[in-house]
Amino acid sequence: MNNWLTLILGLPTAHATERMRAWRALKTCGAAVLRDGAYLLPDIPACREALAAIERDILAIHGTAYVLPVVDPDGARFIDLFERSEDYARLRSEIEECRGQLTAQNALASTRQIRKLRKAYEQLSTIDYFPGQPRQQADAALQELETAVSRALSTDEPRSQDLPIPRLDPSDYQGRIWATRQRPWVDRLACAWLIRRFIDPQARILWLEHPRDCPADALGFDFDAATFSHVGNRVSFETLQASFALQAPGLSRIAALVHYLDIGGVQPVEAAGVERVLAGLRETLTHDDQLLAAASALFDGLLAGFAQEEPAHD
Repeated sequence: MNNWLTLILGLPTAHATERMRAWRALKTCGAAVLRDGAYLLPDIPACREALAAIERDILAIHGTAYVLPVVDPDGARFIDLFERSEDYARLRSEIEECRGQLTAQNALASTRQIRKLRKAYEQLSTIDYFPGQPRQQADAALQELETAVSRALSTDEPRSQDLPIPRLDPSDYQGRIWATRQRPWVDRLACAWLIRRFIDPQARILWLEHPRDCPADALGFDFDAATFSHVGNRVSFETLQASFALQAPGLSRIAALVHYLDIGGVQPVEAAGVERVLAGLRETLTHDDQLLAAASALFDGLLAGFAQEEPAHD
């Protein structure tokens, strides 16, 4: 980085609120302090826009503001001013504290704290102009925490097996009873939606207190020894999708979303929002049929949105 921008400003003492707003804006965009009234940022589009907006606001209250280019021949003189290691260390400490306190009983309540931690990470990474290992470590710790919460919300997760997935004909699976564990979370909710939407529209979903209660004539899903469950690296949703060769536009993105929220991996951009909505529904709707109906509306909306965007992902 050879090119930088500096903001030299003078703020009228009579405008305390505007002075505070300017300082807050400089902090939000991660400006480094060179000295009182002199701030530095990398010369990139986002920083140019931020400084231009601050300059306009200062001039509007009759202050003085100059945005000036700075060239550093060595290219590294100012980089240490933007070191974020301590900020990431504090964030990781909060993440680890949340992880240490996580139980199946408080998992749902913990999703609120995790959303705050994710927001804090995103705000910090936005102003981390020279990212390195601390950012990677914080992101990894946060992803592990998010995965741990999803697992805590879905106890007795099935073990994965390495089995072939036979190709099945949906016409052979009409009007059936499909059974899974009660108080469903992401994978089970998505599976039940997938079954009714693409496989068996008249499916009756049976919520089991324990997998051993599954009737002999029911098609079990997402528990050990179920007809459809985790296979290899596939979650139950992906197993159903592969079994019936379902390839509707947008469906692969829902599969990626369910995969991440169930067992982790690459995080889709929609993951945090979808998890937040599902957690809220699970907290407010105590009847599993009502929860499925609400979750199905969410998955319908996601599918429609993803299908519209599909050409951009070809």
